[in-house]
Amino acid sequence: MSDIFREVDEDLRRDRMEGLFKRYGGIALGAALLIIAGTAGYKVWQHQTETQREQETNALARAVSAAQDPAKGAGTLADYAKSAPADMAALARLNEAAALAAQNKRAEAIKIYDALAAATGVAQPFRDLAVLLSAQNQLESGDPAALQAALLPLTADTSPWRHSAREATALLAARAGDRARAHTLFQQLADDASAPAGVRSRARELAAFYGKS
Repeated sequence: MSDIFREVDEDLRRDRMEGLFKRYGGIALGAALLIIAGTAGYKVWQHQTETQREQETNALARAVSAAQDPAKGAGTLADYAKSAPADMAALARLNEAAALAAQNKRAEAIKIYDALAAATGVAQPFRDLAVLLSAQNQLESGDPAALQAALLPLTADTSPWRHSAREATALLAARAGDRARAHTLFQQLADDASAPAGVRSRARELAAFYGKS
């Protein structure tokens, strides 16, 4: 396999890298979205009574369901967020942005993520998640250095988003042409016993790829 990689020219390597972004960038985004509900439920439980939480959760679920209707779209989530409690509103906006991204309206999605990240009235876990999702939606288009800087606080050992943030950082390093750093970061993820199995599996494959000369 190493002989094959030595034989291909830079154009083919670039094509392969683009394929990796399409394959793994989406997986990282999906993994991050899967944990939103758990975090939201915990935050809402902290600040509201059980009955209120159930009512707000049901209202949000209805808004999410309505957003699947092409005639209504993500606007139903934006409408819900206008009168919802802060944390539920933040969750609605995250889902709104995700819906827009799924429709290839990434610029609109990124705008929402960036607004949430800068909103002082939003709980820090949601703000940090917005930073992560904004970066993940810009893996192929944003400034790698700026995105890596934005992700840096999320890579700390205390961050609940550290594994996804480290994975995105490694992908950005690769996109910037720093194969050595990409290899190091992916290898660290692969060796991290606390990382989710899917992240470790992808990291092993990518560490091997970027470790080739």
